[in-house]
Amino acid sequence: MKNILFLLFVGIGSVAMSQQIPAPKQTETITIIGATAHIGNGKVIPNSIVVFKNGTLTTVQSNSGVNKHLGKVIRAKGKHIYPAFIAPNTTLGLAEIDAVKATLDVTEIGTFNPHIRSIVAYNPESKVTETVRSNGVLIGQITPRGGYISGTSSVVQFDAWNYEDAILREDDGIHLNWPKSFNRSGWWAQPGSISENKKYDKQIQTIVSFFDNTKENTDTPNLKFEALKGLFNGSKTLYIHVNGEKEIIDAITFKNQFSILNLVLVGAFDAYKVTDLLKKNAIAVILKRTHSLPTAEDQDIKLPFKLAKLLDDAGILVAFDPAGGMERMNTRNLPFYAGTAVAYGLDYEKAITMLTLNPAKILGIDTQIGSLEVGKDATLFISSGDALDMRTNNVENAFINGREINLDTHQKQLYRKFSTK
Repeated sequence: MKNILFLLFVGIGSVAMSQQIPAPKQTETITIIGATAHIGNGKVIPNSIVVFKNGTLTTVQSNSGVNKHLGKVIRAKGKHIYPAFIAPNTTLGLAEIDAVKATLDVTEIGTFNPHIRSIVAYNPESKVTETVRSNGVLIGQITPRGGYISGTSSVVQFDAWNYEDAILREDDGIHLNWPKSFNRSGWWAQPGSISENKKYDKQIQTIVSFFDNTKENTDTPNLKFEALKGLFNGSKTLYIHVNGEKEIIDAITFKNQFSILNLVLVGAFDAYKVTDLLKKNAIAVILKRTHSLPTAEDQDIKLPFKLAKLLDDAGILVAFDPAGGMERMNTRNLPFYAGTAVAYGLDYEKAITMLTLNPAKILGIDTQIGSLEVGKDATLFISSGDALDMRTNNVENAFINGREINLDTHQKQLYRKFSTK
């Protein structure tokens, strides 16, 4: 009897703490007037009018001289409109409580898992998602971890009943963790000694052999080989997680060796050293968490803050990434990483582009979202302050496909609760 009562209590608690019901389909035209519109492509409209109907943007222009406003009107003078911020390379929805094994579905057993699809493990009911949305992060690339090839990612929007409803682009790319030529002991706050990885060449050869077998056995029924086919015909992108200069050069050589059409580097801390090579091969970079330490003792302590500008100045397509320690929770801080880059020289509107249109291009969804342009999805938000500034950012309204989503969170509920004590 006690066990039954306990399970009943847990069940009721789970329902009470579950995520809000997804917003219904947009039925009424919505007009936002007076706000500063950050288009996402570098352009700004100081006094704008933004109109969307049936989930699609129909008007994005200056509000000057416009007297007739359609449908529900949101007066946003003094506020800011942004396209939805996009979080590439996140495990959001693949794990909930690190101390509870049953809630973890981030990694799979095995070394080469291109056939493992993260989307089938994605949980749209994650409590962390509520907090992320309240800072304007409405889209994410759900990415597995582990092994040489972690698996296949998919791009989702963060307000759905199930993973099928959430999908924006299914199985967009495969993630390869490149070996390191040097091993580091210790942890990020207290790095230890550095030693040569004497197995580096052998580890690369293991990866090369796997791809060789794939290209030679394209007609043989095999889930792993089938999953990799998209890399050779351009329907999928290869995301190589790599940081060092030597490793980046080797990864690009590998890409050319196997005629892989689309390559994106993830992390790529030393990418600023090989920008000519990146440009020559048309390779984009997803920078890992800006709020981190340099990878070597002789580097500028502020280098992580300057990387986005260094790569942008060199003409590299750049996006920001929340990955790092406590990565799922830190996804909420994604806009503030961009804000730090602005404080260290990056143009403000370019920082917005790195959170919106650039990741949309990298993920292959830029015809659908990523900027406030007529014909694209009405996936955007309104903030009463600067969305890149943690002191003033205050997202008041957010829309996914024109559906106004609930921005309440467990943290906000606790704040209201104890404010009345």
